[in-house]
Amino acid sequence: MRRSTVISSLAIIFVSMSFLVFGCTQKAAPPPETIKIPVASPFTGQLASFGEGVKNGAFLAAEDINAAGGIRGKNVEIVLGDDLCDPKEAANVATKFAGDSDVSIVVGHLCSSSTMAALPIYKEASLPAISPASTNVKIGKMSPFYFRNVYKDDFQGTFLARYSKKVRNHNKVAIFFETNDYSIGLKDAFVAEAANQGIEIVGQESYTSDTTDFTSTLTKFRAMKPDAIFIPGYAPQATLIVAQAAKLGIKVDYFGADGLDDNVMLENPDTEGLFVTSPFLPDRAGPDAQSFIKAYTSKYDKEPNWFAANTYDAVRMAADAISKAGQDRVKIRDYLASLNTPEKAYMGVTGATYFDENGDSLKPAFIKTIKGGKWVSAEVQLTE
Repeated sequence: MRRSTVISSLAIIFVSMSFLVFGCTQKAAPPPETIKIPVASPFTGQLASFGEGVKNGAFLAAEDINAAGGIRGKNVEIVLGDDLCDPKEAANVATKFAGDSDVSIVVGHLCSSSTMAALPIYKEASLPAISPASTNVKIGKMSPFYFRNVYKDDFQGTFLARYSKKVRNHNKVAIFFETNDYSIGLKDAFVAEAANQGIEIVGQESYTSDTTDFTSTLTKFRAMKPDAIFIPGYAPQATLIVAQAAKLGIKVDYFGADGLDDNVMLENPDTEGLFVTSPFLPDRAGPDAQSFIKAYTSKYDKEPNWFAANTYDAVRMAADAISKAGQDRVKIRDYLASLNTPEKAYMGVTGATYFDENGDSLKPAFIKTIKGGKWVSAEVQLTE
């Protein structure tokens, strides 16, 4: 054997032995120094203004958690998932989060249609999620891994029908609703309670999210002479409906649910007097909420809307669950499910949050209205 061949053989043996020695003793990669909490919402598109409140509330919550020492010494990292309020995109976002082993809980989604698309994916992955905003009544019963810290549409729709009759004295109402899960759920609940309250529904007409011309239906509504038009949809379409109704000379009350609670409505002078339900009113919030409002306003130069407040609480609840149960998805789910009485409730800036057997929470609704181009609390609130 030639000398060069011997040297080559020895080199190969040395490399192989080195691999065995060092490969066997190589330590596993250290755990991440941050804990991911994904937040899913429409951050672009028609409802990006809603997503802005969600994003701001989430980042402020993470900032406060980290300033207090984080979760078990690790900082919270907010990871945004833009679902565009579109079921297909929501499913894509959910698939990404569900497949990430570093993700143990999700905060989201905002739109009910997005939640209903994402929910089966989270259920299959045993990944718990807290929605700060999805209100469709079907959501709670679809998965034991889904929770929400906002009221349901059956409660909200019923509340609006009672307020419409008892406070505003509406006897005839026309309904203009969008063809999505959120809007239809609200409309159905309102119609059911309207019958109990003696309100006549003079007309029901639907529209799609890309509709921009509502004059044909509004002309029909004008002939029906309602006392009010109920719009259980989202603000981008609602502001067009009110503006086009004004051009047709329709002078009635306009009202909607929390999907109209957006500053885009303030840009339309015809929305003066419009009223909506909301789960959070800054001027009626407690001392803890006032600290949050002050910090939020200082950081973002605007008052928080209810999307921001609910998301702030949802992120902090998620962090609290991880702190108590670790990063095991099933244990986190079980911990959240254990918050099932007022005594065990998580106390946040939006009040007490605890869950029934379906992961639904019952929180009060409030009425806010547009007065002088600003959102303010309605002078009369329904308390019974």
